[in-house]
Amino acid sequence: MVKETEDIIAVCGMNCGECDLYRAPSDPGAMKRVLAWLNKDTQGSVKPEQIRWCGGCLGDRETHWSADCDILMCAVDDKSLKSCSQCDKFVCDRLTKWASKSKRYTQALERLKGLRSSG
Repeated sequence: MVKETEDIIAVCGMNCGECDLYRAPSDPGAMKRVLAWLNKDTQGSVKPEQIRWCGGCLGDRETHWSADCDILMCAVDDKSLKSCSQCDKFVCDRLTKWASKSKRYTQALERLKGLRSSG
């Protein structure tokens, strides 16, 4: 299990260390799962060198899996923050609506609340 550190926590609170798209370049198991997922509907035509591996929210935007993420653009591009937890408007409607979409997103929001309370 990857230890959670602020360095691998996404702007939205997701743990990049748990994400196969982040881990695949150095984790053969993650690579296998990503390729299986991507090739499910493509008859195995997707190769590792064709995939844009995510380097995290603070990494190269050219390789970010969701470079057009509105949460990422708001925090990093518009406000120059490393995390939504640093924002004066935390917790905003955008983040609350996003978090309501899945259990993982709700957990990410709770992680951000923990980061904020720990200073």
